Amino acid sequence: MKKAAIVGAGIGGIAASVRLALKGYQVTVYEANESFGGKMHEFWLGGYRFDAGPSLFTLPHLVDELFELAGRNPAAYFSYTRLNPITHYFWPDGSHLKAYAEPKEFAREAERQLGVPQQDVLEVLARSRRLYNGTADTFLNKSLHKARTYLSPDVLKALGCLSDLGLNITMHDANAKKFKDPRFVQLLDRFATYNGSDPYQAPGTLNIIPHLEHNIGAFYPQGGMYAIASSLVKLAEELGVEFRYSEPVEQIVTLAGKVMSVKTKHGNFNADVVVSNMDVVPTYRKLLSDHPAPEKTLQQPRSSSALIYYWGIRKQFRELHLHNIFFSKDYREEFEHIFQQKTVSPDPTVYINITSKLEPGDAPPGCENWFVMVNVPHHQGQDWQQLIADTRASVLRKLSRMLHTDIAPLIAQEQVLDPLLIERRTSSFAGALYGSSSNNLMAAFLRHPNFSSQLEGLYFCGGSVHPGGGVPLCLLSAKIVGEMVPAVLPIEEV
Repeated sequence: MKKAAIVGAGIGGIAASVRLALKGYQVTVYEANESFGGKMHEFWLGGYRFDAGPSLFTLPHLVDELFELAGRNPAAYFSYTRLNPITHYFWPDGSHLKAYAEPKEFAREAERQLGVPQQDVLEVLARSRRLYNGTADTFLNKSLHKARTYLSPDVLKALGCLSDLGLNITMHDANAKKFKDPRFVQLLDRFATYNGSDPYQAPGTLNIIPHLEHNIGAFYPQGGMYAIASSLVKLAEELGVEFRYSEPVEQIVTLAGKVMSVKTKHGNFNADVVVSNMDVVPTYRKLLSDHPAPEKTLQQPRSSSALIYYWGIRKQFRELHLHNIFFSKDYREEFEHIFQQKTVSPDPTVYINITSKLEPGDAPPGCENWFVMVNVPHHQGQDWQQLIADTRASVLRKLSRMLHTDIAPLIAQEQVLDPLLIERRTSSFAGALYGSSSNNLMAAFLRHPNFSSQLEGLYFCGGSVHPGGGVPLCLLSAKIVGEMVPAVLPIEEV
């Protein structure tokens, strides 16, 4: 029986293990940590449960698809609900907006709260839908590094969208051209952070991102984001996948241009196929150190990272929901701090995720579990202890002012995650959450491909390779790998 070794049990590696098991491989996943999930794990502080990493769930069909491929009913493993409203937005001037799930309701709310014409909102969402539907099959669902992608009829749809993709204008300028209200422009610009980019540098192409949330929808998985990983691991194990925890891969062993095995502290394990779910930089620097690395790709500018404060709060706030955004006064200045000054703005935009709004058991009675995140630069030698303290003070001042409540005395439990810890725990190079950023026109084409052109049998998935970071794109990277790897057995025989 042919064997597949997967390096890392992040969401991309788990999904790849399912797909390769269904192709007839004997699959083993090697994970450095004590459990699965990568950035998608959970923990408890006192009586408060936290999802440690990703907090937004879109494109749930990519999870359902894995169960359906295996002939299972997804609902028997995993359930979710569509959010309405999706996000509560707050601005320093006291204005606020609930982003309702239905586009028409969202547009009415934007006009009611911000004075933005409903028709303009509907037009920008329709454009986002049209561009996504025209380009996703080419640029997201397939490899950009295989000739057959460009021979597909889907390319014609993509070519028809090129003139309207915003390739020659920044994301911010495209939004500011359409909307005069700076608050709504800020709302649209924030979608650049979904792949760790700067809306003042990234191309207007990123304006397809709102389609995922505002047209298809945002969802909440019962049991939290960790339930995505745990349900897929259960499926993988049913398919015969073996997970070996606390056993990091030390080397990908090759011979005559082909992968042969993976080496861990317990020995060498033969593999016909190796899939690295590790960030491509440490994959080459540590696991393939004897092979030439694609330096141009590895030296692409990194995405932003995050400072996350996990706070157990001894109070409930009726004005808050699952997803909450407290904007900075000067968004351009905030991104200049992140990407030019390599530091954190004294007035950062603050995101708060509170799963106890939907899962009361995630916090003690009368309390809430606050996942408080600020976008920050990846690690480049900064004094993170000082930045953690300074940013904490800025966040507390901002939230106390905007919520009219002194927040600091309400913090019953606290834990912090910074770029150094992100790198240490997940091997994300420099703590960058999404691999490389999308701050230039060709960024999508400069991501590492999902396969090696030098080593037969070597593939890549996860947020540092095509098509990018975030849960949906990591799942798509696993799908692309699954379609590339030759089957051992037809699916129906597995």
